[in-house]
Amino acid sequence: MSTRAPDTAAAGGMEMPGWLDRLGAFIDRTAGFWQKLGELESSAHRAELDRVRIDRPIYVAGIARSGSTILLELLACQPGVATHRYRDFPPVYTPLFWNRAFAHVYRTDAPPTERAHKDRILVTPDSPEAMEEVLWMRFFPGCHDNRKNQVLDRTTSNPAFERFYVDHLKKILLVRGGGRYLSKGNYNLTRFAYLQKLFPDARFVVPVREPLWHVASLMKQHRLFCAEESRDPRILRHMQRVGHYEFGLDRRVINVGDEEAVRQIEQLWRDGEEARGWARYWAMLYDFVLDQREADPALAAAVLLVRYEDLCDRPEATLASVFAHAGLPATPAALAAMAARLSQPTYYRPGFTPAEEEAIAGETARTRARLGYA
Repeated sequence: MSTRAPDTAAAGGMEMPGWLDRLGAFIDRTAGFWQKLGELESSAHRAELDRVRIDRPIYVAGIARSGSTILLELLACQPGVATHRYRDFPPVYTPLFWNRAFAHVYRTDAPPTERAHKDRILVTPDSPEAMEEVLWMRFFPGCHDNRKNQVLDRTTSNPAFERFYVDHLKKILLVRGGGRYLSKGNYNLTRFAYLQKLFPDARFVVPVREPLWHVASLMKQHRLFCAEESRDPRILRHMQRVGHYEFGLDRRVINVGDEEAVRQIEQLWRDGEEARGWARYWAMLYDFVLDQREADPALAAAVLLVRYEDLCDRPEATLASVFAHAGLPATPAALAAMAARLSQPTYYRPGFTPAEEEAIAGETARTRARLGYA
């Protein structure tokens, strides 16, 4: 989704191209057919897929606005790394068919534009993006029902999904000509154990951000998307189809097994206590990740926590640890070039009242200490 449209350019609004809305709606309505088509694609290319090995897939997952996109971009630009791109949507189920036959519907010379989040990140149809959530929603229909525990662990079994998903990752590796699969998906935060069951050598990178700034960014994005989705309902439908419920008119809490905590967070938001609600949500999700790591040594070894502030203030050393954890080579010159792209945001500042700052501090104190924040 681009950020500009002819009728909204002056206002800097988001654009939802008509063809993308119509094709996305058609594929969403006929998802069963597209799943079958994806399975047929796998059968037709079985010999080719069987020669592909999934080696140490890399998963970037955190709460939205924590730095996951910039980490995705920096990892994706390395030789041999393959990931989903904007051009892979809407027919995510059939990446070989779509990329080899119809990907030209996206311009290859499209100039970079600031993405919908208005956060300085420029994108083109070839930019890496989170797209695999479409598959999770298809095979796990309740994965965004916040009345249900959304955690998938080593006891989870879904053979149909697992066959389709393994083949899908191999297709992305084929399409992109890569040897390492890279994914960004914030909802994968609750799926690490299940993914490690599928891929024992998987590597997980979890960006973390100091809660005062993180909450400010989440609130800013929520206001932005609520306004744009109210202006153009097609934007809301697009966000629902791609599985982005982090903010906007259909904002949903991730349920990690504590239904009362979910209820309380939603009530805080309904009561207008946005800052406290987001702060409690921040603490709940990062406590879940920390608790899971402490209880599972194999997972602890596979999960790297990356503080956004370290990424901006000590970029070369922090990126060196990220690349080492992911098992990707990076020369000092490459690290220096990537570090030059990183800086703390200057396009907004938190504007909390003293009561809101106190609420954020109180709600996140224990979790902040666990993450090493003073």
